[in-house]
Amino acid sequence: MTANYKKIVIMSWYQKEISLSPKRRGFHLVTDEIESTVPEIRKIKTGIAHIFIKHTSASLTLNENADPTVRTDMETHFNKLAPENAPYYMHDTEGSDDMPAHLKSVLIGNSLTIPITNGKLNLGTWQGIYLCEHRNRGGSRKIVVTINGEDL
Repeated sequence: MTANYKKIVIMSWYQKEISLSPKRRGFHLVTDEIESTVPEIRKIKTGIAHIFIKHTSASLTLNENADPTVRTDMETHFNKLAPENAPYYMHDTEGSDDMPAHLKSVLIGNSLTIPITNGKLNLGTWQGIYLCEHRNRGGSRKIVVTINGEDL
């Protein structure tokens, strides 16, 4: 006679709203800042982290985490793609950087979904999470991190 055993998997949900420190306009690595303020990531064996920014003039993306010239080149390219003071902008009451910031935010996106494996974000060797700050003085940015997965 053989025994039938069922594996019981405990799945957990965590959600936390955090404020990233204010950054100047540009592309900034924030992986460490997110991981240090969301220790619940370390509790998950296998799962998903969904990271959402609550702003319309900043965005989130994944890209190169080693060479800072990539971030400089990204800023330069997006400034050419959505320049300030374009004569066809109607939305300009909040400053010349506002409408381009909205356009850049739409092009890049407002959320990321990243796998979690053994208590760590399962990013590629050269990947990091960027806060893309599109305003000259955007201030602190609010991020909502939602985690779901199997407990360690």
